[in-house]
Amino acid sequence: MPQIRVRGRSFMALVLSPEPMIADWLTALDAQIARSSAFFAGKPVILDLGLLAADDEGLDGLVPALTERGIRLIAIEGGSPDWEATRGWDWPDALTGGRAVGALDIPEEEAPAPPAAPGSLILDEPVRSGQSIVYPEGDIIVMGSVASGAEVVAGGSIHVYGALRGRAVAGLSGRPESRILCRRMEAELIAIDGYYLTAEDIPAALTGQPAQARLHDENVLVTRLD
Repeated sequence: MPQIRVRGRSFMALVLSPEPMIADWLTALDAQIARSSAFFAGKPVILDLGLLAADDEGLDGLVPALTERGIRLIAIEGGSPDWEATRGWDWPDALTGGRAVGALDIPEEEAPAPPAAPGSLILDEPVRSGQSIVYPEGDIIVMGSVASGAEVVAGGSIHVYGALRGRAVAGLSGRPESRILCRRMEAELIAIDGYYLTAEDIPAALTGQPAQARLHDENVLVTRLD
């Protein structure tokens, strides 16, 4: 019998909270998408109806409108499938767990972080809570820290010259030789080529210390950097 392998993987879901005057809200969304068309691409999105009422004008067309814009919903919260306007929706099952990380700054496409050299991306600013930096082409170098609730995903290795408090996913493009290196190891989750450790699995003696993570026999090994 073949062995069934189960691996964990952490993703950040975006939450959209439409406001009354749904047509105006969709217009504002279109303007934001025009400024940063790739922001929602491939991202899981939760639709929060908490600011809307069952009889708000345009509610029945909200989910179809989001689908037309390429926004993929994984859950709907704050409303009810029993509302007359929502009965025709394909209502995803509710998700459990999760932790709010605050409002996100949607980046403008005309000012991306420039690559320092082929195969690497340097970030001169800290990665703030709620940000998700994805660079599948190669290494990511963070000159500052990675905050709790932030995520850095690289095709190659990840270098953090400050504290790593969020999530770091290296070797995204199938590169098991990738490493994660930081000046202070305080990560919520680290992963290399699909294998991961959570904060509870990282040795307590290495918390707050300079450390590196690498794969060894299909396990993520964390050691001190001297």
